[in-house]
Amino acid sequence: MLNPKPVIIEEYNAEWPKAFKQIESAISDEMDDLVIRIEHVGSTSVPGLAAKPIIDIDVVIKSMDYLPKIIKKLDVLGYLHEGDLGIKNREAFARRDIYVPYSSEGNEKYEHHLYVCDEESEELNRHIIFRDTLKNNPLLVSEYANLKIKLSNKYTNNRKAYTEGKTEFVTKVMKEYVTPYTKGRLDD
Repeated sequence: MLNPKPVIIEEYNAEWPKAFKQIESAISDEMDDLVIRIEHVGSTSVPGLAAKPIIDIDVVIKSMDYLPKIIKKLDVLGYLHEGDLGIKNREAFARRDIYVPYSSEGNEKYEHHLYVCDEESEELNRHIIFRDTLKNNPLLVSEYANLKIKLSNKYTNNRKAYTEGKTEFVTKVMKEYVTPYTKGRLDD
């Protein structure tokens, strides 16, 4: 196996939301009316949260029936369709190079992960619920940041172990802090 990129956690960076906006704009300009919304999810979307400096983006579409058109439009921007990678109603896209999404400026774009989800996607709902729960609870942000730093120090060269180490925290947050209304949406 190739040497995976090490897990490096950085303090929150105010450039992350700006980088998301730049990527979001380039994608929106290409999508016409195929996209409902584009969500900044993951740790870089939570003010004050330490994170790997990689922007996570969920492009939300009404139905997976639109996916073939989305794949073609994202291909023009430089994205390669990778399939669902085992997660239903969430399609992953890789970047061809550091300039993706391509734009008239031809400038380098921030590192990011791009997913296309339909609005019924459980993974999309989890991303949004977890993000919004953290945004509304500074103590959880602090606890999660400390855990991520500890795990990245312990598992610098083992992304799988790093990710698995966060699972208990994420599960706890989803069980303890999610409102009954939201919890019902996840259980559907």
